[in-house]
Amino acid sequence: MGIETAVSEHYSSGRLEDVLLSALRDAGIDPDSLQPGDLFPADELHVGGAVAAHELAEAAGISQGHRVLDLGCGIGGPARLFASQFGAEVVGVDVTEEFVHTATSFTRRCGLAELATFVTASALALPFDENNFDRATLLHVGMNIEDKGTLFSEAFRVLKPGGVFAVFDIMRTGEGEVTYPVPWAADAAISFLETPEQYSSRGLAAGFSVEGRRDRRELGIEFLTKMQRAAAQGADAPGPPRLGLPLVLGPDSGRRVGNLLAAVQAGILAPVEILFRKP
Repeated sequence: MGIETAVSEHYSSGRLEDVLLSALRDAGIDPDSLQPGDLFPADELHVGGAVAAHELAEAAGISQGHRVLDLGCGIGGPARLFASQFGAEVVGVDVTEEFVHTATSFTRRCGLAELATFVTASALALPFDENNFDRATLLHVGMNIEDKGTLFSEAFRVLKPGGVFAVFDIMRTGEGEVTYPVPWAADAAISFLETPEQYSSRGLAAGFSVEGRRDRRELGIEFLTKMQRAAAQGADAPGPPRLGLPLVLGPDSGRRVGNLLAAVQAGILAPVEILFRKP
């Protein structure tokens, strides 16, 4: 089995859209008349949620009229945020077909189908011409990509001159073993952690310059602590499941989040932003 197939299987449940629709109804939200913010608790599959995605967009300079490529788009949370809050035209790509289907469905329900579209594709072989996008984003995706050299080369190829590639990944920041499972992997077979220095080197090798870097460890600890508490309450509380990331991550979400939180607290891992610019 190839890496991308294994990654897709890790994230696929076969019933994700139905689970989220049911949770929305239980929360008193009409799935046929959604606002993008209704989905924020569940559709931002990265540390910091919608706040972190908004801050990354600001740092990258995403604005109205920009054509943005979201690599590893998940169920479309960042793409809908970039479209609704910044006026960008967004294309999301992901290797997980169920994610792309769910992203397309919820984007239509939010009335954003003209601004955000989604394609099942590999970030290592993008189906786009060169010099096509003003910005590209990568939010908690590189941990599942072994060939980061090709990832950066493809991002460089499809960006216009002057374009920015905004990366927000979990990166290795210290020595020590990572305990699995974590949100992106059940074991080390599909987990390819690298340091911020390695990311920067790969970007430079592809032709980018490094514009800036920000360690979001404190944001990560606060967010993951709240998420772990919510996952535990969801497992114990009576009634329907709460609308949140545990619905996407599955029944062992508390364990996955707890292992990541422990690694961030120990200084082994951290969520890190790096901005790259194409000359």
